[in-house]
Amino acid sequence: FVLFCFGSEKFTMEPRLLLGIARIYDLLNDAENAITFYKRVLVLDATNIEAIACLGAHYFYSDQPEMSIRYYRRLLQMGVNNTEVWNNIGLCCFYSSQYDMALGCFDRALSLASDEDMADVWYNIGHIGISLGDLGLAYQAFKVAVSIDPSHGEALNNIAVLEMRRQKFDVARTCLSNSCEASPHIFEPLYNSALMCYRMGDFQEAHNYASKSLKLYPNHLDSKELINMLQKTFLNN
Repeated sequence: FVLFCFGSEKFTMEPRLLLGIARIYDLLNDAENAITFYKRVLVLDATNIEAIACLGAHYFYSDQPEMSIRYYRRLLQMGVNNTEVWNNIGLCCFYSSQYDMALGCFDRALSLASDEDMADVWYNIGHIGISLGDLGLAYQAFKVAVSIDPSHGEALNNIAVLEMRRQKFDVARTCLSNSCEASPHIFEPLYNSALMCYRMGDFQEAHNYASKSLKLYPNHLDSKELINMLQKTFLNN
């Protein structure tokens, strides 16, 4: 890091040194300084793909999809035409409530996608279906995602939620179990398992799942609320 800083002071017009500093700040989870240096890179080299992509990602995760889409469109103008860019533009449109444009972008992403990327694109299409109230589209999209990647934990979790709405609890339980196994780092299938057990009257199992959910995401309010409800139930019994 010190060498990058020393080099950037000596060679003030070299964007690669600034890019190295930005990467280090990224690794340190110092987003504010990382963004500052990515912007300085673009001052010296307006066509730096990495800096443009990182700024686009930053604004997207900062809940500013309208800003993010500008950077991804810039990548398209520069000839970067791949699944990731179209998928990210589709997500920006989705979170900006431009659902018709989002579907078009995901369609373009699918036409360019490899087998590895296709499952994530279908997963995003499923979310559009939920937002539009088209649960049939959502269900089919999540099923396609799982058929491409059987270990797609997020898609399995969402299929389980839709199966619960259809009162197919055995299928939902299997999907949630597979989701927990495929993606042990996400809390949603654990919380949904807890909720399903609670509704079916299996309070002890619901408490176990909700506790596991809070271990992964200690600030999840719904899991906390469910545990409080279960504790009151245990006290009353």
